[in-house]
Amino acid sequence: MLDQELFDLLKGTADAAFVVTREGEICSWNAAAERLFGYTAKEALHKTCYELLHGRGALGTPVCEAHCDIWRAASHSENVANFDLEVMTQGGRRFWVNLSSIIYRNSRTGRSLIVHLARDISEQKAREGMLQKMIEMSRAVAQMPETPGNLPPVSPLSEHEIEILRLFAQGKNSAEIAKTQGITLPTLRNHLHHINLKLRTHNRLEAVTHAIQRKLL
Repeated sequence: MLDQELFDLLKGTADAAFVVTREGEICSWNAAAERLFGYTAKEALHKTCYELLHGRGALGTPVCEAHCDIWRAASHSENVANFDLEVMTQGGRRFWVNLSSIIYRNSRTGRSLIVHLARDISEQKAREGMLQKMIEMSRAVAQMPETPGNLPPVSPLSEHEIEILRLFAQGKNSAEIAKTQGITLPTLRNHLHHINLKLRTHNRLEAVTHAIQRKLL
């Protein structure tokens, strides 16, 4: 496949797609990227992704740099896992995307490029932030002296179930927990169903809150 054939293929993707060189220069920018980031292709092409997006990771540290870790992973033939990135729009608004990266090597020219596919996860991040705040409030309530101590008995949770709730309490999302535990998302949902049955709760927030109040976490 020639570079231009790759660029043409990415034009029709629903995800925002852009392609960068080893130096970080943007050489392809599709219509979905225009809508998501607010920059037209004319404004984005030949700029560097770190100049344009000012990407930061979950810890607030810069990710988009001249020599990013994605190229390091590619040079060692490692798989590039998707990750969350806080970026900046053309209007200066910061928001979260989930970024997948594919290393494209042109067998005819030997040139390597990185294809980035981005999707907006701002609402998911907002929900996770709200969940974390509610969990923190639950912890504070559980530590108050007047918290009722005579709670009705419930079926005991397994160590695995407690670990799942502990990870949710740490702000991990379902995909992260499933990967950490080496299980599928349907299996994780089954565990949550059994946890809710045992604690007589209705969702993961209630389950985490009740577990905190019962000093299980």
